[in-house]
Amino acid sequence: MSKSPLVSVIMNCYNGEKYLTESLNSLLRQNYSNWELIFWDNLSTDNSKKIFKSFNEKRFKYFLADKHTVLYEARNLAIKKTSGDYIAFLDTDDIWSKDKLSSQIKLFSDEKIGLVYGNYWRYNPVSFFNKKKLAKKNNLPKGKITEFLLKEYFIGMLTVVIRKKLIEDKESVFNTKFDMLSDMDFILRFSKMHDFECVNNPIATYRIHKDQLQNKNFLIQAEQFNEWYEKIRSSKEFGEEKKINTIKNKAKFFKILSLIYKKKYFRSLMDIIFYPNNLEKIKLFIILFMPNFISNKIINLR
Repeated sequence: MSKSPLVSVIMNCYNGEKYLTESLNSLLRQNYSNWELIFWDNLSTDNSKKIFKSFNEKRFKYFLADKHTVLYEARNLAIKKTSGDYIAFLDTDDIWSKDKLSSQIKLFSDEKIGLVYGNYWRYNPVSFFNKKKLAKKNNLPKGKITEFLLKEYFIGMLTVVIRKKLIEDKESVFNTKFDMLSDMDFILRFSKMHDFECVNNPIATYRIHKDQLQNKNFLIQAEQFNEWYEKIRSSKEFGEEKKINTIKNKAKFFKILSLIYKKKYFRSLMDIIFYPNNLEKIKLFIILFMPNFISNKIINLR
């Protein structure tokens, strides 16, 4: 690439004031300077707009939603405002390493590459044990990686950069029917058509906290995941059922968690006993028998 291409960074915000300053500063610290920030205010009622405006940065572009929408509908709308050659995502509670964009954009010199992702830190400040750990300890795969993702989904949206021309003809990039897992749904489908590249070093920090969308709406997430699994199982879009066995087990995991949350303890205990994954089985036993404030400090559901 002869010049630095423009990267459009999408930040969707709904009452994100708590960590917003830290996230915005991590973008300003990038050693790659040719970017724009598409800040999509999803009708926040806190001080998010005031914090954003206080930066007075010409690359920061503010958009106020006409109405409040689910997250991935907001992301679809924000994408339409982008001007860049590439699209990246930074949430109001996450942090980028200063070399995040520079280490990724150079990998797009290969025209076959449609998406570049990377490793990242998972930070849980209330954990009893390791508060900060790598999302994936082994080297990340590259190329056509659909089979890897079906066995273990490990891509964090906060690390993703997409070649825009590959999605700009789509009316909606993300399927909002499965809003709690639209990122995984999109990336799995995108991986079938395009090569991926990766940065093995951690390039971002994902903050785990009780106010996250998935944690606040867990039962909806569980319902959506099982509906999504049934859809891809019946359509066979990722092959026969044995190819999506890991997703099948994850759907079972969510079903059991739903039973626990609904206080159907005996039924959930029976299902845990016959659950096939031993590590996940231990997690389920901890959730079943320990109070929430303790189990949340021992394990992360995501």
